[in-house]
Amino acid sequence: MRLFIAINFDNSILEALTDFQEDLRVQGVTGNYTGRENLHITLAFIGDYGNPDEVLDAMEQVPFDPVEIRLDGVGHFGDLFWVGLAKNPALEAYVRRLRRELSARGIPYDKKKFSPHITLIRKASWRDGRLIPVEEAPKGMMTAARVSLMRSERGKHGMIYTELGGIC
Repeated sequence: MRLFIAINFDNSILEALTDFQEDLRVQGVTGNYTGRENLHITLAFIGDYGNPDEVLDAMEQVPFDPVEIRLDGVGHFGDLFWVGLAKNPALEAYVRRLRRELSARGIPYDKKKFSPHITLIRKASWRDGRLIPVEEAPKGMMTAARVSLMRSERGKHGMIYTELGGIC
């Protein structure tokens, strides 16, 4: 099963992100929009791994103190359009400790540098490849108090993310 460790959002952040997505749709931006239920920040992408209990055990060994998350800016990786987060040393330190624990237990994960972002649109396109028009990035803030282990499955209408457990 495909697994990842993430922070899920409260309603205020979800509302800000989905309102922003709607503004982009109105402006004619096309692509595969991430559904409200799938908006999150990935802390570690594990991929195919058959033992979620081992991952949960590793997560339980890394204390997570609540952190403030603030939306900040937009950008893209190729045709993937995202909203970023403000610099957050506490979150970055937690991710380093979490990934060290995964490594110590032999649990594989994507070793790309942690770049906190929320994927809004895959295969984003706007008027012959020009930059997507953004007058103002979404605003929002929340205190993240939980980290979740998520399963990713392909459904009839896209990806389905299911929380398997978490830590507070």
